Amino acid sequence: QAQLVESGGGSVQTGGSLRLSCVASKDTYSNFCMGWFRRSPGKEREMVATLDTGKGSTYYADSVKGRFTISQDNAKNTLVLQMNSLKPEDTAMYYCAAGWGWCQTESAFDIWGQGTQVTVSS
Repeated sequence: QAQLVESGGGSVQTGGSLRLSCVASKDTYSNFCMGWFRRSPGKEREMVATLDTGKGSTYYADSVKGRFTISQDNAKNTLVLQMNSLKPEDTAMYYCAAGWGWCQTESAFDIWGQGTQVTVSS
């Protein structure tokens, strides 16, 4: 059964760093698209960063470019989101997702984790 389990969330101050991990079941990790999304209260879900595992290409939302890095650890079936220079506006529930298709569109993702909370205080 396809499964994604996130970890690494927490509370940090502005300027701090967090590293989110998403462990995928073996069949899920073979999905073409892997990515991170976030949702803040009262806001639409936002596509934060995605990875096309076939081409190795990445996508980042403008709001996180230069601060966040998406990567994969194939040996551990793990997707990682390194978040640096965190801002209060990064506060959200972060979700790992997987799917097929054009990895820069949310519609490509149809497998979702439970989410991990990130809180950045000023």
